[in-house]
Amino acid sequence: MRLVGLTGGIASGKSTISNLFRDSGVPIVDADVVARDVVQKGTRGWKKIVKAFGNDILLENGEINRALLGQIVFSDPSKRQLLNRLLAPHISSGIVWEIAKLWMKGCKVIILDIPLLFETKMDRWTNPVIVVWVDPKVQIERLISRDGCSEEQARNRINAQLALDWKKSEADIVIDNSGSLDDTKQQFQEVLTKVSEPLTWKERLRSRDGLISVVVCTAVGILLAQKNLL
Repeated sequence: MRLVGLTGGIASGKSTISNLFRDSGVPIVDADVVARDVVQKGTRGWKKIVKAFGNDILLENGEINRALLGQIVFSDPSKRQLLNRLLAPHISSGIVWEIAKLWMKGCKVIILDIPLLFETKMDRWTNPVIVVWVDPKVQIERLISRDGCSEEQARNRINAQLALDWKKSEADIVIDNSGSLDDTKQQFQEVLTKVSEPLTWKERLRSRDGLISVVVCTAVGILLAQKNLL
């Protein structure tokens, strides 16, 4: 099984690449979806957030006001770190469970769409690592246009993350999303071809079919050895 890491920065266009993989039939484990699931009303993640940030963080229906929580943590690094510490175990467990379900289905290539791939050290489990990069000026413009925030707010949100240029330097594959959508799609096709290459023998051993083959071969070997001893 091949676990491909996909990450980037806010407004870099990572979701565009993730959707292109999904449209191409490649299974995706989306950390943002997992994160939403682990803070649903009544969950352990929800209880931890309410205890740490108070009932003012809740909407009338009891769900977490994600927009308000985002404003709080992006403006205060200590609270952002607190939120990450509270949710990291639940998100990690959720991601592992999603991978396990796809493994049981026999999926050979899985994309792990994780914004905090490097921050959570999950890049050590993925190969290759794809970083969706964008020119800093374009990133600010797109964030302002997308969220209707001020330039100062956009810069604060970008600066709250690891520098995109640093992520770029750590990547195995870089997709430059600074240009047109057609240009991005052309780069994506090249990346899709690369990640769809035949699995290495180590990757095959980690797949469901590889494990079954190992079990079967081991069982046959034991039976033959027993037969020879009789």
